Amino acid sequence: MSDLGFIHRFERGESPWTLLLLHGTGGDEHDLIELGRAVAPGWSLLSPRGKVLENGAPRFFRRLAEGVFDEADLRLRAHELADFIARAATEYALDPAKIVALGYSNGANIASATLLLRPETLRGAALLRPMTPFSEAPQPNLAGKSVLIAAGDADPIAPSAHADGLKRLFEGAGAHVQVTVASASHGLTQADVATVAAWLKAVSARRR
Repeated sequence: MSDLGFIHRFERGESPWTLLLLHGTGGDEHDLIELGRAVAPGWSLLSPRGKVLENGAPRFFRRLAEGVFDEADLRLRAHELADFIARAATEYALDPAKIVALGYSNGANIASATLLLRPETLRGAALLRPMTPFSEAPQPNLAGKSVLIAAGDADPIAPSAHADGLKRLFEGAGAHVQVTVASASHGLTQADVATVAAWLKAVSARRR
């Protein structure tokens, strides 16, 4: 079977909803599967591997330095990911209106960019330890979309101050936004897992 443009893993669930799993730097298509099963039981899971290598570590887009994104590449890769999601929806007979991203770190940043540049691709996104993706962000209409921003108050890689900027950005575009700040560094905690599970349950129950 074709990789549809990305090496990926797909697990079909009995739910009509699909969770798009987007790993952090150095991860792969297997990294977030267990997390996906835990937070979205019964959902289908679609997990691509980032195509950019940084010293051999897979990522979803290039960066110029720690915390400095190659924004031109980010835009290109966000469109590339959106095209993959559309192909996967056709290949696996997924409801394109019921696809939600769960991204961690680098995966959270590509999820943000995809939602901003190609809003029709995702119903929403859970952004775990994200940063602001663009210095000058697009201004799409995100009415009906849901965004969870989960920061860590001691995160040296994605400081929690980014959560405030992202909240303003997504709310300004019309999205329903929830922000949580855990007592944590860049790694995820059980509190994050519980928050994401509850948020996904609410998203799947919410009417547009």
